[in-house]
Amino acid sequence: MKYINELRGTDQQIQDLLKKDDGGPVCMINLMKFREKAKYEDGRETDLTGIEAYDLYGKPTGELIAELGGEIVFTAVLKGMVVGEVEELWDVMAIAKYPTLQSFIDMTSSPIYREAYHHRIAGLQGQLNIASTQV
Repeated sequence: MKYINELRGTDQQIQDLLKKDDGGPVCMINLMKFREKAKYEDGRETDLTGIEAYDLYGKPTGELIAELGGEIVFTAVLKGMVVGEVEELWDVMAIAKYPTLQSFIDMTSSPIYREAYHHRIAGLQGQLNIASTQV
């Protein structure tokens, strides 16, 4: 199995996801790898770590998720593999639950999200974001 950590999703990924939308709740499983030191795309100097920069994104985004009827269900620091193998383990895993896929899309187009987004990019080395539904 091949995986590629990314910083941004694609329009095609969203379109493919919308084709599978059943209108019900959706959970986003986030596997995140942080930069040691934050790196802003505009080249600004910073003393922030990747985690500190990401937190500047995470706080307002978490509040926005709650306003849209969602919640951060679980967050954990990853310690090691028990089954399987990856080249390099992610740092943190988080699950965010949204009432609908549309509420997730609304969150990502919100001015609050857009204003904080550059901190996300500065803090992350890459991530996997996996949409899921409860069985």
